[in-house]
Amino acid sequence: MRLEDEIRQSVFADEYHKLVVNILYTHGWLVTLLSSELKLHDLTIAQFNILRILRGQHPAPATVTMLRERMLDKMSDASRLVERLRAKGLAERATDPEDRRRVAVRITDEGLAVLEHIGNFEDVMDEVIARLPEEQARQVNAALDAMRG
Repeated sequence: MRLEDEIRQSVFADEYHKLVVNILYTHGWLVTLLSSELKLHDLTIAQFNILRILRGQHPAPATVTMLRERMLDKMSDASRLVERLRAKGLAERATDPEDRRRVAVRITDEGLAVLEHIGNFEDVMDEVIARLPEEQARQVNAALDAMRG
């Protein structure tokens, strides 16, 4: 559906202004779609992001610093997120014996199982994004990369 119809606004200052509004609106739309599934697993999007990073590192550990660098939302507190995942049994942390300030974080088998279950929902997300032909997706990605400079 067209942005103008979704937000009931027919006039924008220019195409650049419309683009910003469209990106923000689409972000919210995707977050709402994803959040409804994650809520079933008592996860936030930031916690889900941490679990996916940990799965990518598995079986090697990750550090909190590395998690912070790779997170999509740079404003989230990685240490707090890891602690919440640990309390849920989805991640574990251990102090590095060589450097006690450094903490090794790993995903647990339960965390992997949760991601496996959510993986079925990712198929739904793939169907949504597949509405764009691959060439258009490539163009949008290039345009967004260019916009960020």
